[in-house]
Amino acid sequence: MANQQEQDHLWWHEGIIYQIYPRSFQDSDGDGVGDLKGIISRLDYLKWLGITAIWVSPIYPSPMADFGYDISDYCAIHPLFGDMDDFDELLRQVHERDMKLILDLVPNHTSNQHPWFQESKSSRDNPKRDWYLWEDPAEDGSEPNNWLSVFGGSGWEWDEHTQQYYYHAFLKEQPDLNWRNPEVQQAMFNVMRFWLNKGVDGFRVDVMWHMVKDKELRDNPPNPDYQEHMSTYEKVVPVYSTDQPEVHEIVAKMREVTNSYDARLIIGEIYLPIHRLVTYYGPNNSGVHLPFNFMLVNADWNAKKLSLKIAEYEAAIPKGGWPNWVIGNHDQPRITSRVGYSQAKVAGMLLLTLRGTPTMYYGDELGMRDVPIPPDEVQDPQGLNMPDKDLSRDPERTPMQWDSSENAGFTDGKPWLRLPDNFRRVNVEAQREDDYSMLTFYRNLIRLRQKEPALHIGDYAPVISGGSLLSYIRKHEGRQFLIILNLSHKPCHFRSEHHTYKGRIVLATDPEREGKSIEKDVSVSGDEGLVVQLD
Repeated sequence: MANQQEQDHLWWHEGIIYQIYPRSFQDSDGDGVGDLKGIISRLDYLKWLGITAIWVSPIYPSPMADFGYDISDYCAIHPLFGDMDDFDELLRQVHERDMKLILDLVPNHTSNQHPWFQESKSSRDNPKRDWYLWEDPAEDGSEPNNWLSVFGGSGWEWDEHTQQYYYHAFLKEQPDLNWRNPEVQQAMFNVMRFWLNKGVDGFRVDVMWHMVKDKELRDNPPNPDYQEHMSTYEKVVPVYSTDQPEVHEIVAKMREVTNSYDARLIIGEIYLPIHRLVTYYGPNNSGVHLPFNFMLVNADWNAKKLSLKIAEYEAAIPKGGWPNWVIGNHDQPRITSRVGYSQAKVAGMLLLTLRGTPTMYYGDELGMRDVPIPPDEVQDPQGLNMPDKDLSRDPERTPMQWDSSENAGFTDGKPWLRLPDNFRRVNVEAQREDDYSMLTFYRNLIRLRQKEPALHIGDYAPVISGGSLLSYIRKHEGRQFLIILNLSHKPCHFRSEHHTYKGRIVLATDPEREGKSIEKDVSVSGDEGLVVQLD
């Protein structure tokens, strides 16, 4: 296979992915929960913003123990979100606008209400018994090993009826599938084909690195760095319960399924260090197209450290592999809450000018912040199961802020999660006509990125600038852009000892700088980002 850089670029090389958390985007029927018709009604906004692909978090039938990540039917739509006709209409309208639709695929576990699990637990000799991970107690009657649940407590649940434990990496209502079983593999590949045949453009694969576990069920080693404020899951290092070598054979088979369709994408959700993350590209790029790179979510907001991390990532990507970047999602505090409002524009500029596919999270383009949810309103199981740890993900999942009307134009009913007190100021309608707003900045940035091949498919070259500055060049066929980002609140100077940069500022976090020329040294304000088109 030829190097992808040498081919025509595929849609995900050039585009921008926008994650929609469907419960929170737009409600069309007044029940306080977002739905498919709501998403359809907002597609023109996404097109206006410049988004080229939307990824929708799970919309399948589910008891909602983990808000849709506990699936009871992989090939249908939860009535809360609409029906299959609504989905077909969403897909049609997305494609009509020359955009792509990516679905969440959750292959690691099902709901305990899924017919597969109901069969599996019915008896030890049921044909689907081996579809899940059933184990006898240890010799002393205790759990099979020390594996823990991400959501707190043990990863093992006792079944009185069949006198065995089953494993669940998440809630006990989310039993893990046995991916070593060829029947499980085929069943899930058929799920993929069901949606690909409908015309979806790809999948974001949930917790991909969890899918295969150690065959010998060895205990995970204790974590020497564990501290009391951390999740209980981190008491051990998941050496044997995640990221097993055999997972790559499964990933390659998933890729074979999508390869039989034209230009379909697989994204893998994988929280691993860079050197292990990039193995998910697979030999000769036979794995996932985009193993999600969460470096900007997890790394310290420090220019020197980030510069080093970006260099490490660029060096680790295999030949023909394509990079990607993420600054937020439904599981992580929002970027504005992590780095502050004044740095959020800088973070947006970083996301949208680095080499690779950027994934945005709904509302980040407005500077939406995490919303404090009172303890009696917490809904997220991660927060409910470890109440003293303050780990609820509800704050970053609050409704999209559309306008200054009641409930921010999200719903006519009572929203499933509360809105912030400032939504009448921080919303799409208020920011759309404001030349200095976060939304206008994002739209201008996206427009520049999509217009300039140097910024979406161009090469990346770091520029040593020191201090609190993160700088690099993007170039393609003679056009070059210098990006200068100040990751601190203090003014500083961009000095280039070995190179004289001349050009014009074409985009800035403060629009007043735009159009001005630069020559060699540049004075940079605190919290400022500049895109300079070089002469």
